[in-house]
Amino acid sequence: MLFVDNRNEHDPAVNLALEEYVLRTSPAGTDLVLFYINEPSIIIGRHQNTLEEINQEFVERNNIHVVRRLSGGGAVYHDLGNLNFSFITDYQRDNFANFRKFTEPVVRALAKLGVQAELSGRNDLVVDGRKVSGNAQHISRGRMVSHGTVLLNSNLEDVAQALRVTEGKFVSKAVKSVRSRVANICEFLEQPISVEDFRQLLLDTYFEDEAERPDYPLTEEDWVAVRQLARERYKTWEWNYGRSPDFNVQKKERFPGGEIDARLDVQRGKIQSAKFYGDFFSEIEPEELAPRLVGVNYRREDLAAALKDVPIERYFSGMDLETFLDFLY
Repeated sequence: MLFVDNRNEHDPAVNLALEEYVLRTSPAGTDLVLFYINEPSIIIGRHQNTLEEINQEFVERNNIHVVRRLSGGGAVYHDLGNLNFSFITDYQRDNFANFRKFTEPVVRALAKLGVQAELSGRNDLVVDGRKVSGNAQHISRGRMVSHGTVLLNSNLEDVAQALRVTEGKFVSKAVKSVRSRVANICEFLEQPISVEDFRQLLLDTYFEDEAERPDYPLTEEDWVAVRQLARERYKTWEWNYGRSPDFNVQKKERFPGGEIDARLDVQRGKIQSAKFYGDFFSEIEPEELAPRLVGVNYRREDLAAALKDVPIERYFSGMDLETFLDFLY
């Protein structure tokens, strides 16, 4: 097994790009392990509708990264109190969905700290019935990655807030996350341990049979390619939001000018149709507003650009553009 050094990078887009890059470029027969610690971020599963999984207002207010990963499974929260591990190897049918094999070193490392963890369900590690690690997998060109996150001393209040979305706002075919009772490893420790020290403990566990730790070589050209991949995929709205499965948005709210019920059909992140119902008054029929929204990315700044010259108050009595954008998004 070889160790992939991420140079203490904390940008989740770069770390996920590094993971994908070594997955796709490392030679067959090579086993790799990668660790990374991300800045506050929500990592969305490949098949999920991003807006169904996050508290958009909280995320924007707290500058939390939102990044989609290649693997399936549910949305997870990362911050500097949580350690992520990736094990990259050749794909074998017996390895896929075999989370016990890939989490066993984590279980052994925790046991050294006096914490008894066990695999529960299909892909979680739990301690005393509370989730401390979630795991997922992805296959590409005969190679696979099995990766997971370990909650060591994460801000659980931020976890709850960031992953709390208004129920009933979206209707889609996306895979929805199952919320679990989570816990930090530090709750079960007699003596505190830093994320960096736990990373070293886990690293020593992976390489305990090695005379010295062998590293996987990454050149400066490799790092240029990694950062390019981060820019072109993991930092783009098209991947992180637009890649969401098709979904419908329904918003209903009462304003001084009357109740508005908005229905949007969104495909590949773009609005395909818009309809408005309610008991509001209008000078111009809302049906004439709908074509201005068709083809627009469903994100606030694009909606604002599409409607910047539109006299919203004539379509919905007493309504201004900012209030309408707050309502619609």
